[in-house]
Amino acid sequence: MALGSQAAALAGGIDALGAPTGIACDVEIVLHAWPHLPSASLSPAHLVEVAHRIEQALAEDCDGAVVAQGADTVEESAFVLDLLVPGSKPVVVTAAGAGPATTGDARGQLLTAMRVAGCREARDLGTLVLAGDRIHAARFAQRVRTGPSPELLSPLVGPIGTVVEGRPRFWVRVTRLPVLPFHGGPPRAVALLSWTMGEDGRRLGALPTLGYDGAVVEGMGAGYVPIEAVPPLCELAARMPVVLASRAPDGVVVARGGGTGMAEDEAGDTDLLRHGLIPAGCLTGLKARLLLGLALRGGAGHAAVAAAFSPYQ
Repeated sequence: MALGSQAAALAGGIDALGAPTGIACDVEIVLHAWPHLPSASLSPAHLVEVAHRIEQALAEDCDGAVVAQGADTVEESAFVLDLLVPGSKPVVVTAAGAGPATTGDARGQLLTAMRVAGCREARDLGTLVLAGDRIHAARFAQRVRTGPSPELLSPLVGPIGTVVEGRPRFWVRVTRLPVLPFHGGPPRAVALLSWTMGEDGRRLGALPTLGYDGAVVEGMGAGYVPIEAVPPLCELAARMPVVLASRAPDGVVVARGGGTGMAEDEAGDTDLLRHGLIPAGCLTGLKARLLLGLALRGGAGHAAVAAAFSPYQ
């Protein structure tokens, strides 16, 4: 979608709001209504379908896309689209699925999102998330406050752009990472466990019997876990792909000289990455779960999953 003589594609639950006013009359807006669901009820399978519809629209005559939804899952929705929608055309996700009390604010946010999606500088940045006047890269955006006007931060890099006097301005450009193929259906089932003080890992053995195909573990700090949790984690990693992330908002887990996990000078040979866990890199546990679920489609194994996470190291 662009301001000027170009076309627009909007996907998401925005039909109740109608097309916002204040854009040039030669902009064509194509509305794709989505079933009215609270954002907490959206699933990755819904977003796989939205990604497919956006890809089809952008392959025709649309120059960008805006996805409007509630705020609760906006960071997850945006990341799924970032993983699946190919090409250079902008995709902008905004939490403009507001109720009647904030319809005016929602219309304004939609208009701003359209301006971002219609900005030539927004190309080749992957999916973007708009919150107020701040533009975030989907892989870094995190919601940090509840309420009808959610606040998003990108702890590792900050917002990459700002809308100033109606014009999007980009201060940072992020590298466009590889996308996964749309075909393959919805993501596979992946468990997400955040490690806490005193947790010994007794739940891990039950995950395969519960139907999970993979797991993401949010360790402490740079991916640390108590020493008694190392054996069950290593056993689980021998049965299914296990990704190690950090529970810290700006935590990073990467392989450095053999990996992270419990340091050898603290607990001996307990390096989790050396025992088969896959580092999440810059991804939070929420986003690592989505990438792992998508990477596991088609029966992919450990090597394919590790390759999918490699660009985030």
